[in-house]
Amino acid sequence: MSEPGFLPRSRIAIFGLGLMGGSLALALQRRCQSLLAYDPDPGTIDLAREHGIVDRISADPVEILAETDAVILAAPVRAILALIEKLPALHPGSAIVLDLGSTKSEIVTALETLPDRFDPLGGHPMCGKETGGLAGADAGIFKGATFVFTRLARTSEKASAFAEELASAVGSQPLWLDAQRHDRWVAATSHLPYLASAALSLSTPLESAPLVGPGYRSTTRVAATPVSTMLDVLTTNRDNILESLAQFRKQLDLLEEQLSRNEMSILKQSLEKSALRHKQLIRAPS
Repeated sequence: MSEPGFLPRSRIAIFGLGLMGGSLALALQRRCQSLLAYDPDPGTIDLAREHGIVDRISADPVEILAETDAVILAAPVRAILALIEKLPALHPGSAIVLDLGSTKSEIVTALETLPDRFDPLGGHPMCGKETGGLAGADAGIFKGATFVFTRLARTSEKASAFAEELASAVGSQPLWLDAQRHDRWVAATSHLPYLASAALSLSTPLESAPLVGPGYRSTTRVAATPVSTMLDVLTTNRDNILESLAQFRKQLDLLEEQLSRNEMSILKQSLEKSALRHKQLIRAPS
């Protein structure tokens, strides 16, 4: 187990200052010894420097990696996989490596290939917005959220303790899950809702726009999530998402059948069951 207060003595490098990485940087300000960042986008670098979001940022990862205690990979899934492959050549020493990817199985497999001098584990904070980029970063998005962590066989007690301390510092609740279970659960709670939101948006006639209200806006909000980000998710969690889609289609078909047959008493029971399940899900303990 690492000593208490490891985070305030750590030098942390965040790879990617988009919504998630930028929000984490804001949440970690003044909570670690130094906060460094890498991002290839000149506009993001200028914005980060203008607002003093990190102590130092560079478009060259080598410039910020020397003597870093922890590296946090806060990029889309495919970008994280590419960064893991490049990391041994970029980082000269040892470090804890934590990713924030939306899917875990492929990333954890890639983390296992890192040289022994790295101490890796997976992570996924269950929060966010439908808009990406540093301009939308918000330290408060982590508060009260579940922060999933995934141990590898090689993950040390020090890295595990660092993860717990990190979650506490940003106001999240840590939850340890294996990669397969995480991907199965998140397919139902995050990736399927995105596709359902997309389908609803596509099936809504444009002429009905004047009648769009709060219910429609909240139901379709995640359809605005950057497509490039979601394509990474859909590609790396395809089988689980297809299974969730099949279950969703089954329930939708049942509701359609009950309505088509004018079986209102049965439909009423289905909708009441749905309302109860909703309450059970949103009140479920972390």
